[in-house]
Amino acid sequence: MERHFCTCSDLNCPSHPCNHNEGCDPCIKKNLELGEVPSCIWNNVLNVTGTTDYSAENFAKFVVENRNKQ
Repeated sequence: MERHFCTCSDLNCPSHPCNHNEGCDPCIKKNLELGEVPSCIWNNVLNVTGTTDYSAENFAKFVVENRNKQ
């Protein structure tokens, strides 16, 4: 099976694309319901290893603090 492009490292998450055949939809739906931003978007800004608060508010703070670190 070809590896999905997802950059999320939580392979145990039931919404991770490697655990079903529905692509990113379950992950996006879960994050929208929780008011969170998916880790693939965080990883697009900067690797987020160790982050536990994926809220939209924390994402905005993270972007401002790390925008020049890439």
